[in-house]
Amino acid sequence: MKALLLSEYKKLEVADVENPTIGPKDLLVQVRACGICGSDIHGYDGSSGRRIPPLVMGHEAAGVVTEVGSEVSDFSVGDHVTFDSTVSCGECFHCRRGEINLCDNRMVLGVSCGEYRRHGAFAELVSVPQHICYRLPEEMPFEHAALIEAVSVAVHAANRTPVSLGDTAVVVGSGMIGLLAIQAIRLAGCAQVIAIDLDQGRLDAALDLGADVGLKADEVDVAAEVKKLTGGRGADVALEVVGATATIETAINSVRKGGSVTLVGNLAPRVEMPLQAIVTRELNVFGTCASSGEYPACIELMRSGAIRVQPLITATATLEEGPEWFSRLYAGEKGAMKVILQPSVSA
Repeated sequence: MKALLLSEYKKLEVADVENPTIGPKDLLVQVRACGICGSDIHGYDGSSGRRIPPLVMGHEAAGVVTEVGSEVSDFSVGDHVTFDSTVSCGECFHCRRGEINLCDNRMVLGVSCGEYRRHGAFAELVSVPQHICYRLPEEMPFEHAALIEAVSVAVHAANRTPVSLGDTAVVVGSGMIGLLAIQAIRLAGCAQVIAIDLDQGRLDAALDLGADVGLKADEVDVAAEVKKLTGGRGADVALEVVGATATIETAINSVRKGGSVTLVGNLAPRVEMPLQAIVTRELNVFGTCASSGEYPACIELMRSGAIRVQPLITATATLEEGPEWFSRLYAGEKGAMKVILQPSVSA
């Protein structure tokens, strides 16, 4: 089969590789759409340490079942499916508690970090265990379904955040996940959502997707503006979707006393935190990782139109165009949000 192979850092090539094999509980999926994630871009140059070549990356995908293992009972050839990016074992302490994102034996599709190598979905075919797969509505476009993984991250973050009906939320960072988090936290019950970013184009997108206010962080005092919008108190909750010291401080400064901050961004391994502000104002700080069983809810939210993903798709491209798009995204292509590669196209 054809696959987009990271043969060495900053070098991607469409190569002929062996078809994946399937076990008795696996599905073989013909990949119709796979999104380029920001983590793939960080893996492209080796900066994340989690994409050690040679590797087929890609974990945001959807396609058609072409073969099922001998013990598969819930899926059939021809089913339209998507799958979790986290390959959980289903047997450890956390899996048995339903915390599949915290699995002690977790692997991630398209990741090679020294401990394991799991080829991903920038390929015509991918093998995945049935327990991480979900059937799609027939009418859902594959390029939309490829964004379910990203939607699930935002929905899980919203579920981790203690929201009461009528609350005000601040979302710091209006990139891909931030724009989905804006929609998710609104659905969770927030009456006012304030988007923060440095890029006016992204703030415009945030307003289009449901934010009430967009604040450009290099032009205003964000915390002061949020207080003006909340009767002098500050927001009830904040979601930080960047993962850097400055943006985390913005989130913390924007919430009221007793408020909650959910950390979604994972850009830097270490950041500084304003300890005394957290302690003396008795703030709640939540971490959130990937998703934990939210896929069915995300599929329904997208099917109903409650969460919109079409405005986030910058382009669709063939596998052969993948190296060029990686180069453009790595160079910081202005205005680019989500690029979807289509390794296999329908006849």
